[in-house]
Amino acid sequence: MSGTTSQLSVDGKTVDMAIKTGSIGPSVIDIAKLYAQTGMFTYDPGFTSTASCESEITYIDGDAGVLLHRGYPIEQLAEHGDFLETCYLLLYGELPTASQKADFDYRVTRHTMVHEQMARFFQGFRRDAHPMAVLVGSIGAMSAFYHDSTDISDPQQRMIASMRLIAKMPTLAAMAYKYTIGQPFVYPLNSLDYTSNFLRMCFAVPAEEYKVNPVLSRALDRIFILHADHEQNASTSTVRLAGSSGANPFACIAAGTACLWGPAHGGANEAALKMLMEIGSVENIPKYIAKAKDKNDPFRLMGFGHRVYKNYDPRAKIMQKTTHEVLNELGIKDDPLLDVAIELERIALSDEYFIEKKLYPNIDFYSGITLKAMGFPTTMFTALFALARTVGWIAQWKEMIEDPSQRIGRPRQLYTGAPQREYTPIGRR
Repeated sequence: MSGTTSQLSVDGKTVDMAIKTGSIGPSVIDIAKLYAQTGMFTYDPGFTSTASCESEITYIDGDAGVLLHRGYPIEQLAEHGDFLETCYLLLYGELPTASQKADFDYRVTRHTMVHEQMARFFQGFRRDAHPMAVLVGSIGAMSAFYHDSTDISDPQQRMIASMRLIAKMPTLAAMAYKYTIGQPFVYPLNSLDYTSNFLRMCFAVPAEEYKVNPVLSRALDRIFILHADHEQNASTSTVRLAGSSGANPFACIAAGTACLWGPAHGGANEAALKMLMEIGSVENIPKYIAKAKDKNDPFRLMGFGHRVYKNYDPRAKIMQKTTHEVLNELGIKDDPLLDVAIELERIALSDEYFIEKKLYPNIDFYSGITLKAMGFPTTMFTALFALARTVGWIAQWKEMIEDPSQRIGRPRQLYTGAPQREYTPIGRR
């Protein structure tokens, strides 16, 4: 490499490719014209060495354990701000002033109700449907209820759709939860903040008054902040890919929600909790640690390590503190699941095997314990993740739509099937 270009030699032919440099992080080699110049594509399963876009929203340094939203460390946002402030930052690029924050909060709060006909739409689902199945369907259905905000070429409609999605996702998630447990829907209350309103919609019943616990509300709000955006992960890439075709924003967010449902992505905290339940007690931990270290054993410790972070996940540090705040507030001290989690955490931070392989507890390890303590069933964990990630998806979708260099997504392939052959009539096969 020399200067701002790199050279690639293919079959004796040398081609120059530009090197692009971001504000922070590694530079990239621009291979957009590689096929035109060489007749070849690159091969990169999982796109682990490929930048699919330019973005100003989120930066991750996995080796250093750094996560920045618009340049601000996640630790500072979670410690000092609230979720809607982070939403504003992701959408508009700067932290809001006091008046901007008040206006944004007001607009979100006044968009939390969903069309009344959507309540009847829910009745088409089986009573034991998974909340994520209900959520994927109901988000997609929003495009049938809100025709006035599906024209992606209109900035005003894009803004209205963005506000609707951020505001209505808690309502839809709470409705999905209430439907699957057979309780009546609870309407949003404009006097409550975003997260308190969501807790009330989930846990209030008409028969008695519900008082929001501020410690739990603050803890859940922090969980939402920690999950708000995470750069070009699978679900965000799905939203961008769907959006690149010109699909309406509701369809794009439904696609991202469907992708998030996978156990390797948003379902990881549910999987971590199921693992703790499988281990059962502290006495069983040595056996499972041995299984985890055995290369020939299919068992894997869920909630440890991360695809991107090769250091301690910065979100996990905040989540660890939040977990203990919630458990102390609820007076949970003798939960066998918690005992298993604490001992696993201790081992992971002191055992040579875990340290060498950098298998630190990640955010999924702690969030599953916290959400369970709050009263959410494991089937709701990914729905809560989707609720929080919606703003990140929208910010990424909006950035993509407004990027003049954006083209419809069309990855290439390395074909390994049969070469061209002649059709054989059915009587001769």
